Amino acid sequence: MKRLIVLLITLFAMPSFAGAPGPGTTAVKSANEKISGLLKQKVTAGSKEEKDLAGKVTGSVRDFLDIDELGKRAMGEQWAKLTPAQQQEFQTTLRELIEANYINGLRSNLDYSIDYSGESTEAGNTIVTTQINTKRHNRPYKIEVDYVLKKDGDKLKAWDVKTDGLSQVDNYHEQFTKIIEKDGFAGLIAKMKKKQQGT
Repeated sequence: MKRLIVLLITLFAMPSFAGAPGPGTTAVKSANEKISGLLKQKVTAGSKEEKDLAGKVTGSVRDFLDIDELGKRAMGEQWAKLTPAQQQEFQTTLRELIEANYINGLRSNLDYSIDYSGESTEAGNTIVTTQINTKRHNRPYKIEVDYVLKKDGDKLKAWDVKTDGLSQVDNYHEQFTKIIEKDGFAGLIAKMKKKQQGT
């Protein structure tokens, strides 16, 4: 789940640009500003205000991150083996897990900056290259993060995030496959729900 944290950090960070942003960079920047603005609002833990704010964060995440596409690609060859009901259960559980991670950001104190360093196209996707600037052990620390976006109607939405070259979709695929082979689909759903609950 490390890459989910990195995605949260990336959307919370303050942006800077090397040049005029392209459509992909503009889409990421827009999501950045909207979600980070929500995450910066201070509300009391457990309050109605926090619940309302969490709903706004969830809506903003859905506008930018195509979790269903991410999940389908991460399941790979296992996807076709699931019944429609299982596919729906998986997508719903994955969506709740990822969105819960963002909601946790309401109680976090993140301090990062992000540079947008490039934009390119590959196999019909738009790749937005970024660098997170932070500190680890009080020393400068940089993380390379690439967004993979595709057209969804009139929007560009992210369906994969690569952290230092490692794909979130590939990482999930490896984990999901191992769990299904060992514990079956029911075991995968159980582990995902347990993770969502923080246990």
